[in-house]
Amino acid sequence: MIKLILFIAFVAGAALSFPAAAKMYKWVDNNGVTHYGETVPPEYANKDRQELNHEGRIVKSEEAITPERRRAKEQEEAKKRDAAKTALEQKRRDTTLINTYSNVQEIDLARNRSLQQIDARIDAMNSSIKIANNNLVGLQKEADGYTGANKPIPASLQEDLKEAQARLTKLQQELENPIAEKAAMNARFDADKARYIELTGKKK
Repeated sequence: MIKLILFIAFVAGAALSFPAAAKMYKWVDNNGVTHYGETVPPEYANKDRQELNHEGRIVKSEEAITPERRRAKEQEEAKKRDAAKTALEQKRRDTTLINTYSNVQEIDLARNRSLQQIDARIDAMNSSIKIANNNLVGLQKEADGYTGANKPIPASLQEDLKEAQARLTKLQQELENPIAEKAAMNARFDADKARYIELTGKKK
């Protein structure tokens, strides 16, 4: 009852001394004591507050921005920015897709032209692998001849075998790159084709 009387007295006094546009705030300190004033002290910035008009009526409630709420808000804003960026990028890709192709067949032709270059690289590397493998097989037969005759394999031949194996392994590993590139390109053209049909309704 005493708090209510004090509050009424405060509001009445404020109505006479404050301009009509002045803001008043109500907040509770760490001890549970309710305070009123034109500004909230910095030490209570992390407390919930209510904005009052010159008549003492609540016009707005503000929740305290705790570290957890701030992080949640920042994460939500980051998600919105990422979503907006993704939508903009998709719109640009869609515009480019529609402006680049007139029909589905043109997408298939572009795919074939792009894959020809990769296929040529794969064929060349397979040829190199075949040569390297034949060379290794020949060296191994030579080494088997020494072993079959109970003779030691010459150091030079052992070195050749080691280098031949290393070269074959290196070529086989390098072949994985254009194969992966081909798979990625096919996936990209498949996605472009599906999106083109979705946007235009053209299936041919």
